[in-house]
Amino acid sequence: MSNLINERYDEMKKLLNNSRMLFEQLNGEKLGPLNVARSIEQEIDDDEKEYETSYKKPDEKEADEEYVQKYRISGGIIAIHGKDKSDTDITTDDKVAFQETMDGFVEEVSDLVDFNQLNVYTNTVEWSGKIIDKDLDFIYTIGESSGIYINGNMLKIDEDTLDVINKLKSFFEKFKSEWSTILSGRKKTIEDED
Repeated sequence: MSNLINERYDEMKKLLNNSRMLFEQLNGEKLGPLNVARSIEQEIDDDEKEYETSYKKPDEKEADEEYVQKYRISGGIIAIHGKDKSDTDITTDDKVAFQETMDGFVEEVSDLVDFNQLNVYTNTVEWSGKIIDKDLDFIYTIGESSGIYINGNMLKIDEDTLDVINKLKSFFEKFKSEWSTILSGRKKTIEDED
């Protein structure tokens, strides 16, 4: 008797959870995607208006200013970020590494992929994309928060998906090795200019 009650409880819990998910999807389609960040920013703006003080922040525009130069290479985009305009120049090594990275990913991981731009900062390189047939987003990052990050909605865990995840992991080592070399070369060039 107790087992039957537990089974019914689990079944009701599952149905309730499915109902909630369906309701959220239907509301999401009617209302459009929620922009949580915008509502938080609005609350912050409202608070600032409500509690104005006589203290004003110093003008930090110069310290926060960053230059970005984007380059299109074989259908992909590489964005180089720097504090000076000269820091955003692209080198032949950058071009070759980017082309090899895209080609290697298509060859070793998946040929059904949409790449986002590759961002080269002074201490970090970030690259992301989406493996279309698995509906799996990935992010490669080296530097301050080095690692592989994946995002997927209701991923089916089967041998094929695990194989793609393992391929992502093994290709990351090549990505990390190549772009760490590029990053250290760019740092050395910037230090030599100073």
